[in-house]
Amino acid sequence: MDTLLLIAGLLLILWGANALTDGAASVAKRFNISNLVIGLTIVALGTSAPEFVISLLSSLSGSAGLAIGNVVGSNIFNTLMIVGCTAIVAPIPIGKGTLAKEIPLCVLSALMLLVCANDILLDGGAANVISRTDGLMLLGFFAIFMGYTFAIAKNGDGEEGGEIRSLPMWKSVLFILLGLGALIGGGQLFVNGASGIARSLGVSESVIGLTLVAGGTSLPELATSVSAALKKNPGIAIGNVIGSNLFNAFAVLGASATINDLPLGGITNFDFTTLVVASLLLWVVGFFMGRRIITRPEGILLVACYVAYTTYLIMQQ
Repeated sequence: MDTLLLIAGLLLILWGANALTDGAASVAKRFNISNLVIGLTIVALGTSAPEFVISLLSSLSGSAGLAIGNVVGSNIFNTLMIVGCTAIVAPIPIGKGTLAKEIPLCVLSALMLLVCANDILLDGGAANVISRTDGLMLLGFFAIFMGYTFAIAKNGDGEEGGEIRSLPMWKSVLFILLGLGALIGGGQLFVNGASGIARSLGVSESVIGLTLVAGGTSLPELATSVSAALKKNPGIAIGNVIGSNLFNAFAVLGASATINDLPLGGITNFDFTTLVVASLLLWVVGFFMGRRIITRPEGILLVACYVAYTTYLIMQQ
């Protein structure tokens, strides 16, 4: 039953995110908002909506392990598995600006989470908790990132977004309402199902969040990136991963921690350090090994690193 709840919840979330994105983007287009700005905001929010909804609902229900594990696990999955799979389909070119600015921002976000998660080591605290103060700080970084993003768009440094699907206003509003309803309802089903599976298998919510939940909620990013590679436009994958990782770390976890303090539980420094190393590895393979191209062998290396990480988590149970 828990498995059915989880699958039904995931399907509702994925459909809801797509419907909400289409509806909101169509409304924004009617008000003459540029495709690029829509892509940087509404579409980016849409692909990260599953992580946002599940982490937020997990925080509200007291399942901190799912909330944190979902974000950390999704970012590791994005960086290693999504970029790796996309590079295997087609080598990924990386712009100079991405290597100099955007990927370092991903490394910074991973380091920020590592710092926020080490109250005992750094402050002599009684427990490691991502607190409300940490959450507000992360939201502040998200505001700075959005300001930087819009500055790029204003200066013409970003790429023009894809064509926005135009819908009648009534259909746009309907899509938004149905999408929101599906996200909320599907998110609740997914959290309940994942928690039930964790209890029945004797596996911690943290590990479920880092693996099963993280992989499930990253399906929109995986589908977008692999589809772009098949259409001979693999460069979209890097922007997709970077935007999703920064949104997850700063906005999703920031909002979740602002609602409730999030004790780490089974999430360890190994997981946060893996995220830091994965972000650094993405920068290294892009900068040093392929002349600003992530090649197929490097893609295989990234996927192998993710498989090794997941295997380690399972073996530790």
